[in-house]
Parts: sequence; C-alpha cells; structure tokens
Amino acid sequence: MSQATDPAVDQPAGDATPPAPLAEASPAAEARPRKGPLSFLSGSLTSFGLGWLALQLSIRVVGYYADHPPHYDARFAQSIATFVKTLVVGMSFLATFTFAFVGLGLFATFVRSLMPGWRQAEETP
Repeated sequence: MSQATDPAVDQPAGDATPPAPLAEASPAAEARPRKGPLSFLSGSLTSFGLGWLALQLSIRVVGYYADHPPHYDARFAQSIATFVKTLVVGMSFLATFTFAFVGLGLFATFVRSLMPGWRQAEETP
C-alpha cells in the first residue's frame, strides 16, 4: 500500500507559505458580452415556430379524441381513459401557450433593444 503524503507534514514548521491560488479570475472572463437584438429575434422566431408546431399537434390530438372517444364498460377504466385524455390535451395546449408567450416576451425584448439608450439602461444596476 502506498501512503499519501501531506504537504503540510513535508514542510518544516518555520517555513509556512500559503498555497498558490488555483486560478485567478480575470475581469475579462467574468464579463460576458450582452445579447443583441438579432439573438432576441432569432429566439422569438424559434419559439413562435415551436408554438405553431405545438398548436398543430394540439389540434390533431383534439381531433383524434373527438373521432375516437374513449368508451369502456368498466367505470374505473372509463375514468382512467378520461383522465389520460384530459392530461394529453392539457399538456399539448400548455406547450402551445408556453412557446407562444416565450416568443412574445422575446419579441418585446427585441423591440425594446432597438430603442435608443437600451445599452446604457442595461449597464446601470
């Protein structure tokens, strides 16, 4: 078995030097570049596109359940089928409106970033 050596034990008692820092954080590394208007616009268009796809999926799910309603003889099975139908339809519309509102917020931020004085307002706390 090999023994792990402790650096504090290897040094004499009178020669106590503090350990060197692992990595110093430079001010340039901490300051990230701000997002620009093009980033907000591309995010908004992407979110609106995903919202449109989610809306198409939601419409098809509702159409499927309208054409094929769950019908079971057992009340418990009918209850579970209705629960699953409600869950699937609700989740698809939740995705639709989530993407739509994110896209709307990013578009509003895009418009705000085009106004004069936006950079100065972002830099002040």
